[in-house]
Amino acid sequence: MTVALKEKIVESLTAILPIALIIAALSLTLAPLDSGVFVLFTVGVFLLIFGMGCFTLGADMSMLVIGEKIGSAITHSRKIWLIALVSLVIGIIVTIAEPDLQILAEQVKSLSDRTALGNYLLIITVAVGVGVFLMIAMLRIVFHIRLSILLILFYAAAFILSIFVDKDFWAVSFDSGGVTTGPMTVPFIMSLGVGVASIRSDEKGQADSFGLVALSSVGPIIAVLTLGIIFKIHGLDYVYEPIDPVNNTYSVLFLYLHGFSDYAVEVLIAIAPILAFFLCFQLMTRAFHKRQLVRIFVGFGYILFGLVIFLSGANVGFMPVGRAIGEGLATLWDGNGKWLLIPVGMLIGYFIVAAEPAVHVLNKQVERTSAGAISAKSMKRGLCIGVCISLGLAMLRILTGINIMYILLPGYLLALLLTFFTPPMFTGIAFDSGGVASGAMVSSFVLPLAVGACHALGGTIMTDAFGCVAFVALTPLISIQILGIVYQRKTRRIKRNFLSVEDKILEYEVDA
Repeated sequence: MTVALKEKIVESLTAILPIALIIAALSLTLAPLDSGVFVLFTVGVFLLIFGMGCFTLGADMSMLVIGEKIGSAITHSRKIWLIALVSLVIGIIVTIAEPDLQILAEQVKSLSDRTALGNYLLIITVAVGVGVFLMIAMLRIVFHIRLSILLILFYAAAFILSIFVDKDFWAVSFDSGGVTTGPMTVPFIMSLGVGVASIRSDEKGQADSFGLVALSSVGPIIAVLTLGIIFKIHGLDYVYEPIDPVNNTYSVLFLYLHGFSDYAVEVLIAIAPILAFFLCFQLMTRAFHKRQLVRIFVGFGYILFGLVIFLSGANVGFMPVGRAIGEGLATLWDGNGKWLLIPVGMLIGYFIVAAEPAVHVLNKQVERTSAGAISAKSMKRGLCIGVCISLGLAMLRILTGINIMYILLPGYLLALLLTFFTPPMFTGIAFDSGGVASGAMVSSFVLPLAVGACHALGGTIMTDAFGCVAFVALTPLISIQILGIVYQRKTRRIKRNFLSVEDKILEYEVDA
């Protein structure tokens, strides 16, 4: 176990160190930080590395195993109503306390203050959206429905619904689709798809194991847009609160202890429904023997500890740094250096995706399901390029105030058009990767970076800063599908060369 944990920590070190060095370089040159904020960031780096290592080990030991077993078990039952019901319940319970969603809900306080439900209005809406669309995604695998058809229909519905809501609500709606698929939901949902597809004997079963995260990401967009229509939401404001001063080591210690306690409660709430569901499943099916149960419970322990550490590092250490660097770059050289936001944003985007815990789960699942044909390295590169472009676009929008639909609409049209030319497996992987890339680090560092820059430039935060998560969820759909087209062409060329060699060997044998 200690060897496996060391390997995971080394992996997380290589993932987080580049973005940490970039932020440190910015804080020492272009956007100087207060010493207290820099100490918060330094401690946060160590917590992120250790937390991600524990989380990924725990996910391998528990979440992935449980998800696959439940997926194959309910599909073996051949009861459509059971598959639909279990999918709906799982979708709701794994989403309702997703840490990324909590972060977004906290930052949209003007929406939360409008009803007695507070933050839970947005959380419940998103959770129901995920539950309904996870159910649709599971039934799609059972009935062999082509993923691209559903994606075209549902994204068309999302853009039509957006016509009837205030433009201030567009960015929040599309951001909600990205933050939903975070470190708690992705391992479980992806492994569920693998379990369902594993009992399929046809050749398309492998490709159909992907796409659950994709549909689970579009569900919240439609649900939140519907919420905007029902409540006639308009004129949302962002409450910009100054960064709390950090004067000494006691302040740093206090903030982190407060963070540990807060996120311990949040993660416990997030894990409890999944754990309860697993125990009910085990009592009814006896699917796991004693040794497996011990391993699974140890895995849950690693997940709990790892997520608490990771989220504390991300939110306590990285969120104020994101705000401070955004403000610093926007006001650099009396505002003349504000255009540096674009290349800096792109640089951050290229490296920050590797620091997302859920990305590691996706890459390994892809490599395993494809039997190594699609490497985790190539997936990582495709995601890095996609997120690099997305944050460049996000910073450009903050500087120019471009309407978010001028980017989202043509972007999704291109992504959906590529589905007709991309191998089906890559379509599922690409749309899954969009949801996975927009996780905890994007919510806790990139969004505050955009908010800080937008505030310093005097822009409208709800329309100009929000939306960066939506861009991060969009561009990998295009970059990974292009990777799929390249992969398909290479495979065909290799097959042609192989057949050509076979023909020559046969000719030689005949002549002999």
